[in-house]
Amino acid sequence: MRTVRSLRSFLCVPAAAALLAIGAQPAAAGLDEALKALQAGDVATTEKELQVLAKERDPRAQFILGLYVYGNPESKLYDVNKATPLLLDAAERGYLPAMLPIAGAYAEAKGVPKSAFEAYKWLALAERWNVQVPPQAFEQLARELKPEEIEKAKAAAVAYTFKTK
Repeated sequence: MRTVRSLRSFLCVPAAAALLAIGAQPAAAGLDEALKALQAGDVATTEKELQVLAKERDPRAQFILGLYVYGNPESKLYDVNKATPLLLDAAERGYLPAMLPIAGAYAEAKGVPKSAFEAYKWLALAERWNVQVPPQAFEQLARELKPEEIEKAKAAAVAYTFKTK
């Protein structure tokens, strides 16, 4: 359990920083209101404001809903079965802030089957795109993988092609 808790803390800090960067991007309808509601601790309004954008597969809305509304155990709307698919879809389409949380989901079996391989792959993919990944995250996952599995995960990250739809 110690590995799970510490890996979660490594992966959530960069995600929190990414949320702050969202405000610098052009705001879509509802995004500003959702961020204000989230800052006020009103997750129900945040969810309501982001639903339309998430259905349109806006990765920013998916990320906020997936990490802060449904993915936060302290949220009244906590539901990993809603959170993880949103984060995975955003990550698979190249939304960098979603990559570390999805790696954490695979490492912890939160809404997806536990897979140190997939977690390592997503960390390697994020790092390849210049996301700061704490070295300890790789070290913790490497304890669960054989050296050849690590090399395969790295190769899978290099060969990964983002989805376009």
